[in-house]
Amino acid sequence: MLYLFLSILGSVLVGVLFKYSKTLNTNIFFMVLFNYVLTTALCYFFFKVDLSSFSKDFPYWTTVLLGFLLPSIFLAQYYSIVHAGIIRTDVAQRMSLFIPVLAAIFIFNENISLGKYAALILGLSSVYLILSKPAQSKFTINSKESSLYPIIVFIGFGIIDILFKQLALYSNIPYTSSLFFVFGFALLVTLFYYLIMLLIGKKKVFFFSKISLAFGILLGILNFINILFYMKAHQFFSSSPTTVFAGMNFGVIILGTLIGYFIFKENLSRKNILGILLAIIAISLILLAF
Repeated sequence: MLYLFLSILGSVLVGVLFKYSKTLNTNIFFMVLFNYVLTTALCYFFFKVDLSSFSKDFPYWTTVLLGFLLPSIFLAQYYSIVHAGIIRTDVAQRMSLFIPVLAAIFIFNENISLGKYAALILGLSSVYLILSKPAQSKFTINSKESSLYPIIVFIGFGIIDILFKQLALYSNIPYTSSLFFVFGFALLVTLFYYLIMLLIGKKKVFFFSKISLAFGILLGILNFINILFYMKAHQFFSSSPTTVFAGMNFGVIILGTLIGYFIFKENLSRKNILGILLAIIAISLILLAF
C-alpha cells in the first residue's frame, strides 16, 4: 500500500504546490517548462528508455496529442486550483474517468451494464453539484472561472485518459519508452507556448526567479513520483488492478478534500458536499460493474 499512498500524495501535493505558488508570484509557465525538463530526464534514467523504439511503428499521433494536451491541461489545472480550489479541482480531475465511459457508449457503441449507466448518471450529477459555486473563502476567487476551469480539467483529463489507454495498446513498444517521448514532446509544446507569448508581447511570462525554479523542480519531482509509484502499485497489485484504481481515485478525493478544507479553509456548499458523496458512490458503482 506504500506505493499507492506515495502516488496519491504526489498527485495531491501538485495541487498544494500550485496553490502556494500563486501567493508567491511564481511564473507558472516556467514551472511547467522545468517540470517537463525534469520528468523527461527522470523517465530516461529511471526507465532506461530505448531510443531505437522511436520507429515507424511508433504511435506518433497519440504521442503528439498527449504532448499538446498535457501542458495545456496542466495550466488549466493550475488556474482551476487558483480560482476554484483544490477540493473541486481534484474531484473534477478524478471524475474525468466518466469521459472514457461516455466515449465507449457513444463513439465505440459498447454495450454496458445497468450498473455503469447508474454510475454515469450519478457521476455527471456529482460533477454538476461539485462545480456549483461555493461560498467565498480566503483563497477562492468567486467568479465565472471557478466553474470554467474545473470543467476544462474534467474534459481534458478524460481525453488524456483515453489517449493513454490507446498508447498502452501498442504492446511492441514499452510503455515507459512511450512516456518518455510524450513528456519530451510536452516539453517542446511548452517551449512553443513561450515563443507564442514572446511574439504577442507577453514578456512577463519570461521573468525568472529562484522561487519559480524551485517550484518547477518540486513540480517535476512530484509529477514523476505520482507516475512512478502508480506504475509500481499496479505491478504490486497485478492480480487486482481495481484495488489501485479505487485507491487512487478515492485517496485523491479524500486527501484533497481534507487538505483543501482544513489547511486552505476552502468553503463547500451543501451542493458541493453532496456532489463529493455522489462522486464516491459513482466511482464505487463503476468499479463494481467491471
